[in-house]
Amino acid sequence: MRLLATPLLFVGMVVALATAPDAAPAHAQDKKDDKKKAAPKVDPKTFIPDAATLKQIKDKTEELRKAIAALKQKAVADDVLVEVEIYLKAAKNIVRFEEWLAKDSIKWTFATLEQGLSRAKQAEGGKAVWRDAPGKWAVRAYRSRVDGSIQPYAVLLPHDYGKDPKKQWRLDIVLHGRDAALTEAKFIGTHQGTAPKDLGYVQLEVYGRGNNAYRWAGETDVLEAGGDFVTSESLRGGPEIGTWQVVIRGFSMGGAGTWHIGLHRPFFFEVIGPGAGFTTTHGYIANLPKELPDYQEKCLRIYDAHLYAENAFNVPVVAYSGEKDAQKKAADNIEAALKGFKEPFKFTHLVAPGLEHQMPKPWQEKAEAEFKKYLTTKRKTPERVRFVTFTTRWNDFAYGEIEALEKHYEKAVVDSTWTKDALRITTQNVASLRLRRLTDWHPVPAAVSIDGQTVATKLAPDEDLFLSKVGGKWVTGRTDADKLRKRHKLQGPIDDAFVDGFVVARPTGQWKTPVKDRYQEAAADQFTAVWDRYFRGTLRTTKVADYDAKIDGNLILFGDPENNPLIAKVLPKLPITWTKDELVVNGVKYDPKTHVPVLIYPNPLNNNESYVVINSGHTFKEADLKGTNALLYPRLGDWAVIKPAPTEKAPAAYEVVAAGLFDENWQFPKK
Repeated sequence: MRLLATPLLFVGMVVALATAPDAAPAHAQDKKDDKKKAAPKVDPKTFIPDAATLKQIKDKTEELRKAIAALKQKAVADDVLVEVEIYLKAAKNIVRFEEWLAKDSIKWTFATLEQGLSRAKQAEGGKAVWRDAPGKWAVRAYRSRVDGSIQPYAVLLPHDYGKDPKKQWRLDIVLHGRDAALTEAKFIGTHQGTAPKDLGYVQLEVYGRGNNAYRWAGETDVLEAGGDFVTSESLRGGPEIGTWQVVIRGFSMGGAGTWHIGLHRPFFFEVIGPGAGFTTTHGYIANLPKELPDYQEKCLRIYDAHLYAENAFNVPVVAYSGEKDAQKKAADNIEAALKGFKEPFKFTHLVAPGLEHQMPKPWQEKAEAEFKKYLTTKRKTPERVRFVTFTTRWNDFAYGEIEALEKHYEKAVVDSTWTKDALRITTQNVASLRLRRLTDWHPVPAAVSIDGQTVATKLAPDEDLFLSKVGGKWVTGRTDADKLRKRHKLQGPIDDAFVDGFVVARPTGQWKTPVKDRYQEAAADQFTAVWDRYFRGTLRTTKVADYDAKIDGNLILFGDPENNPLIAKVLPKLPITWTKDELVVNGVKYDPKTHVPVLIYPNPLNNNESYVVINSGHTFKEADLKGTNALLYPRLGDWAVIKPAPTEKAPAAYEVVAAGLFDENWQFPKK
């Protein structure tokens, strides 16, 4: 990060090329045709172990489980324990999912178990001694705030790391490409060995929960992995990570992740280096209708990176493409979006003549030479920033945050300039914002000019400044603090609930209407299974009596007012009517025996500080997770009415009867 104002969660985040020698390979789909919808099939039985080998694996797994249980009895700290437990998780997952997807799967599994047992022995002293290993890969892990799951990442330290106590290190975090055979065991097995002698930065590679293109919880995973490493180094008194020498880069699916993460958060990085990938949904997914339903089209603006291209004003972009690679279109889209942009920006597109979907070492070196032009050992404080967003999920403009928009999914801009003793801001489609009290940089001045209006500020020394637009005029303070309003981390759509911590409460009563109630159970089962396999975690669940609104985060409820008491409890504050005899959504009556409401809304049990979601996990399905990552866009907006249409193979299938987005005050738009 380049600015003191950047959130601590992401201290020191940088990303290295996914085509580095030890990086996970790109998916075959990426190599052949970026527009193909379905990923190549891999027969999981191709490399399956025989019965004797499988028994050996299970016996060794039990040995590791017992070793971990012994560490728990010794009260080994959780941050140390998880870096042993990740080996157990890796071994168990490859067996229970039968993910024998590569010829080395069995070898990786045994190696994982042996390394786990070795690490358990090292951890008996209560310290993570494996972290201090200059010149070698070290598998690390953290416990995710999203679901409490243990997620791996890998760190490669330079040989001279720590030798000069005054040296500040650049940190590179790698976003890997799509890999149909990727498992935790493969990730661990392919992150072994030593660093090149001339490695001049710390390299951190993110598992990213597999192949989700670093979207939703996968994006949070990138932030948490970077934050976990920097925090652990700080706590152990390790070398300082130069938090203004930040590069994010990746190739193929990793390039797609780099595009959207880098342009969503331009003040977290010194330079971004995407290779290939995709930056639009339309034009990338084969056979996608020319125009989707309005609420889906608007939600594409969350992850379509070309819409955020103007954030290149704040962070240099060094893109790479093979001349004959279909994914060259990713960078071409950004260039096209910047053609009419009259403000200065830094954008370099390296194009390798004659190459398809690959990035050989000479081109990695050329990209690295471009990165170094922007890296510095001194903190830079830009006098002007110009930030573009379409949602308050991405709201950090360096000096502060956008609190609310006038209209979500429309272009919003904050253009802010500091002089020696003044601050001038112009906005577009912004309803409220917060300026940080930067006592170690520019303090908030006595008056701020915003959209040509001068607003006096009277602040305590440690107080941030809130500015709100009322009747077209800017005033100080949070004028809508006690009102329902779409704002950061509370703006929807349904899928946004799974970016942060959440807990699930399932139906508890008896079935009264078999088709509908069985759908509710099937939907909960489906979400559980999909999250387990594709997001590599176990859903946290709660009983009605155990639910604590202050600590449980977003609340995901399956059922109806009759069989889930928590639904009955929140229902009076929701903008729908739902009884056993009547269902009214957006002014339309439906038969509650055959129709089910689905929605996301501020949780009234938590003073509207988090979400409540009714009858939905992610709105895209397992088939989308198996296909191209660009398919992971919202299907239902903020609300929907569905009609269950179960089949033997798909008990959670349904038809969408109606769907849409709430307005900025979480109400149905006026007709």
